[in-house]
Amino acid sequence: MEIRFGTDGWRGLIAQDFTFANLERVVLAIAHHLGKTKENPKVLIGYDTRFLAREFASRAAGVLNRKGIKVYLGSCPHPTPAVAAGILNLKTDGAIMLTASHNPPQYSGIKFIPRDAAPALPEVTEDIEKELERLQGEEIYTMGKEEAIQQGLFADWNGKKNYLERLRKTIDCNLLEKTPSRVIINPLFGAGQGYLEEFLGELGWKVEVRESGLDPYFGGSMPDPSENRLKELAGEVKKSSAKLGLALDGDGDRFGIIDEEGFYLTPNQFLFLAAFYLLEGRKMRGNLGRTVATTHLLDRIAKEKGLEIIETPVGFKYIGDLLKQRKILLGGEESGGLSIASHLPEKDGILACLLACEMISFYGNSLGEILNQAYNRFGFLASRRYDLAFERNSKESVLKGLKNLAPSQLDGEEVVQRNTIDGVKLILAGGDWALLRPSGTEPLVRLYVESEEEERIQRLAGEIRGILGI
Repeated sequence: MEIRFGTDGWRGLIAQDFTFANLERVVLAIAHHLGKTKENPKVLIGYDTRFLAREFASRAAGVLNRKGIKVYLGSCPHPTPAVAAGILNLKTDGAIMLTASHNPPQYSGIKFIPRDAAPALPEVTEDIEKELERLQGEEIYTMGKEEAIQQGLFADWNGKKNYLERLRKTIDCNLLEKTPSRVIINPLFGAGQGYLEEFLGELGWKVEVRESGLDPYFGGSMPDPSENRLKELAGEVKKSSAKLGLALDGDGDRFGIIDEEGFYLTPNQFLFLAAFYLLEGRKMRGNLGRTVATTHLLDRIAKEKGLEIIETPVGFKYIGDLLKQRKILLGGEESGGLSIASHLPEKDGILACLLACEMISFYGNSLGEILNQAYNRFGFLASRRYDLAFERNSKESVLKGLKNLAPSQLDGEEVVQRNTIDGVKLILAGGDWALLRPSGTEPLVRLYVESEEEERIQRLAGEIRGILGI
């Protein structure tokens, strides 16, 4: 089968697409990719809590060991940000992370993180794909763990302590220790369990945990900290004296945050708050980065502060590239990715949750109240995403219509800019906008709309659907 890396690695159905044989092919391609730039490279391997994740990781280690590559293999599941931190701590030439992130339980996946600890850019994944094609049909051999140990090619690794130390240098621990609160944490049975609990518990915070332990079925749902998935957590927080509900996805790189009133903050709203807090509360300074699909509330803050807003295609790899080059203070994406320059160039849901704790400690208010203060200062914007399905046999006409989409006005307002950095983004004279991007794997067009008026979002979406005929 053909294996392609998407926005964040390759994912497939376990036993159907994601098999040991296909995994070996991908790992061998990564080994050859590394061999082009480094003699005797070292690689860290991490994995999440999915079915067979440990076994897949061990097989990956065997392939690398047979190629003479030293492997540090996680002794337990690790969240992706801890693996990224491990690259920098161990000074490896990259890491392989076995995860399907927030996808359903029947999926597994693999992503390669280069030595700079940022998500792999297209030139890296394209080279790995070329190696996959070149090595097609080549017989693959593995080395057993005992032999690898004897040859000095294998070591167990646990990066939790190092990662938490990195967080302690980023988060204001003195502030949190002076203002302990009660929070409910839900890692959704993912690899992020134990991290927030330990960090906050040591600072005197009262912590309750839900959906912890090893369950490869993730409680019969997806490990996705979306509003719908966190309804039960929101209800618990509202009924209790907890100040926050904090959730993570399957590999801990995405966040879900509930305020004390049971209000779910969308990733767009939290990114806005994080930028507001860092620039206003912490008095930090630096440009802001966002993907083309992410809220323009960040643009408003940047404009007032005399800072630059840098827009990228969809995918945290582009944000990570800005972070590692120190071009931005904070970067994020509407799907729940965030990081800051003093931390890691990889998205980190654990960091986001701790920043939420910092905010309520600093302001002494709920996140909802802080958000309203920020809205009063910078204005309100509502955002929504629609997944527009179409028949597979109409794909060509839909994509042609999308390519040619260039209306002079929408909802009676002039379109002043047509942005094609990733899909087609139409910006209106008043600042409202709509973005359309075709899915790379499904017969879908993703439509993002942002407006100062909730009702207008529906009107804009309806008008665009009418133009495209979907």
